[in-house]
Amino acid sequence: MEVTLRIPDEVAKRLSAGGGDVSRRALEALALEGYREQTLTLYQVSDMLGLSRVETEDFLGQHHVALAVIHEADLEREAALFEAASRRNPR
Repeated sequence: MEVTLRIPDEVAKRLSAGGGDVSRRALEALALEGYREQTLTLYQVSDMLGLSRVETEDFLGQHHVALAVIHEADLEREAALFEAASRRNPR
């Protein structure tokens, strides 16, 4: 799905002043908030951002977001998703 955001030019200038990609920052913010609210799983954040599991855990840590408590069944499901994805897209 593609989403378009309309923000004032002045806001866009301030957000991109440090050389950052505003679109990427918005995507990362959405992923962080979705994970904080437990709307998104670790795998979904990883998939959204194009990161490996370790990179996703590092990303969350850099933003002071604790890893969610994962029940055993969910852990097995997440592990299977990551394994299948790594076979499709080896890094």
